[in-house]
Amino acid sequence: MSSGLYRAVGLMSGTSMDGIDAALIETDGEGHVRPLGFLSVPYGEDTRKKLRASIERALGVDAPGADPVIDDAAREITALHAEAVRALLDGASADVVGFHGQTIAHRPERGWTWQIGDGAVLARALGIPVVADLRSADVAAGGQGAPLLPVYHRALASALGGPIAVLNLGGVGNVTFLGADDQMIAFDTGPANALIDDWVLAARGLSHDAGGAIAASGHVHEDVLARMTTLDWFDVPPPKSLDRHDFSLNAVSGLSFEDGAATLTAFTAETVRLALAHLPVPPARLLVTGGGRHNATLMRMLAERTGVPTDPVEAVGWRGDAMEAEGFAYMAVRRLCGLPISFPGTTGVPAPTVGGVIIQP
Repeated sequence: MSSGLYRAVGLMSGTSMDGIDAALIETDGEGHVRPLGFLSVPYGEDTRKKLRASIERALGVDAPGADPVIDDAAREITALHAEAVRALLDGASADVVGFHGQTIAHRPERGWTWQIGDGAVLARALGIPVVADLRSADVAAGGQGAPLLPVYHRALASALGGPIAVLNLGGVGNVTFLGADDQMIAFDTGPANALIDDWVLAARGLSHDAGGAIAASGHVHEDVLARMTTLDWFDVPPPKSLDRHDFSLNAVSGLSFEDGAATLTAFTAETVRLALAHLPVPPARLLVTGGGRHNATLMRMLAERTGVPTDPVEAVGWRGDAMEAEGFAYMAVRRLCGLPISFPGTTGVPAPTVGGVIIQP
């Protein structure tokens, strides 16, 4: 297709597994982005259990393949994504849907990444072309397959002065550095909300530490934190990426509920400090998106430990809750236009790579 303006839906079901974000934007896949709509649909507990079971199964295999548990979860989330798109559009039209699916394992070192959800079924259900499988082309070409949002961050930040860093705090954290002369560097930083969520779920059955209140009432064990940050992974230069389950709760297992939450929250902030040390120059500002920006304790720790002014992305007029879904809508249009979505500085792929498979209804 030729370049022009498209109405695009983007879908994201993140590593926190809390639900589906659906966003509608108008874009040319380059500098023009106009948000049109957004909604978030939470998963029920049965769906989350199916996804957790799928992840457990996926962690034990050498490569993606058929599995009755995983296939059942894939059918369910595909149907739920279709419902989310219908609710978002409410009778309006769209030219394309960017369908990320649910990551159940990410193993670029083995040459694969696994997102479940059936793009062909979704396209038929909606009667709209779908761009799916957005990470595999990058991994096949030698990239990390993540993070993919930097190309969208660049589009949004074109009017801002630099250098700046955009920090996404979902289940896993990743940072995008936007420097002079269109310089773009991006990589995963470490666990963001994942370990904190796992801790409060296991101890109290809570989905997350709302506002960081539990962490705020605890004490950070700096000795435990120091041991957690000695992993070689933090010294590896970017590009690099990780899986949600590459880290565990073992280091904090002996701490009280509140102290564990505080130490894990400090761990997320400390991993960001370590990540920023890999950048060519310190960013003048850290703009935070993802669910972690709602955690006041984490935001405070980020500013204290990095020494960089830290704000939620709403401070510059962006929609933090919608950003990942908007990004996949934007990438779907880039795929239609034959434009790359990953780059040597963002995933380590040897050359800019056009990602995604176009599926007609």
